[in-house]
Amino acid sequence: MAADDGVKPPTLEFLSICKSLLAGGVAGGVSRTAVAPLERLKILLQVQNRQDIKYNGTIQGLKYIWKTEGFRGMFKGNGTNCARIVPNSAVKFFSYEQASMGILWLYQRQPGNEEAQLTPILRLGAGACAGIIAMSATYPMDMVRGRLTVQTEASPCQYRGIFHALSTVFREEGPRALYKGWLPSVIGVIPYVGLNFSVYESLKDWLIRSKPFGIAQDSELSVTTRLACGAAAGTVGQTVAYPLDVIRRRMQMVGWKDAAASVVAGEGKSKIEYTGMVDAFRKTVQHEGFGALYKGLVPNSVKVVPSIAIAFVTYEMVKDILGVEMRISD
Repeated sequence: MAADDGVKPPTLEFLSICKSLLAGGVAGGVSRTAVAPLERLKILLQVQNRQDIKYNGTIQGLKYIWKTEGFRGMFKGNGTNCARIVPNSAVKFFSYEQASMGILWLYQRQPGNEEAQLTPILRLGAGACAGIIAMSATYPMDMVRGRLTVQTEASPCQYRGIFHALSTVFREEGPRALYKGWLPSVIGVIPYVGLNFSVYESLKDWLIRSKPFGIAQDSELSVTTRLACGAAAGTVGQTVAYPLDVIRRRMQMVGWKDAAASVVAGEGKSKIEYTGMVDAFRKTVQHEGFGALYKGLVPNSVKVVPSIAIAFVTYEMVKDILGVEMRISD
């Protein structure tokens, strides 16, 4: 009956879901590892104390990390980052496909929209849904990843790894501490992930429709063209959402007594405490100016553009290899 109705048997549908999740996970791991040093530098720039500057720009910051911590320092926190981003990316890509199909189905139910296709606005909504689901599901990992990335050899108290950090925060600061900064993260992920998917898919559709290079279908888009679409998507998304990313990182450091004192508070300085997202925005702008909301933007831009591009292209290539039907642009 399943074959007659054109419906996949449950086992095949389950296998397709697993392949889709695997493709998303691989895409996340590959893309983040490729830009891990820039990811760490971005976070250090975001949270360091303005009265004791150690990292001053992309090149100087990378040189300082290499000089003081060596090769391993460049990739500190990447294991935690991958442990977070692999399930996050898997859930995000899968959720986007499901959300885009669900939103399109609801849109086509409206009179006069029976033949409608996904528009940039609908894709934005589907991407926002996917971002919220993925962020919420993996947020505790993101929280401890930020702390592991910030701690240095000089930190008085050391987290030994992912699970030690999770258990320590849970024990010393309570379960709510694992979701510090969740609100600005969710608010930021709506335009960030939403715009990533919307811009990427809409650019691909435009290239196929306008046929500037004789392109007739999605499969004819070259890897270079897909990378360019992903780079444009990453640039737009991260520029809009970046201030919220800075605030979320700073809120994650609240309650951390001494592990990153030399970076967050500065040598012999007192750390600023935040009571919430609005308070963090207010104090950051009041003490450091509006430009502080874009601290680390340059290394983040250098990181995000290739990272998003690699993630999209890797996801589509792995799905092709696994023989999973491409449904994002339907």
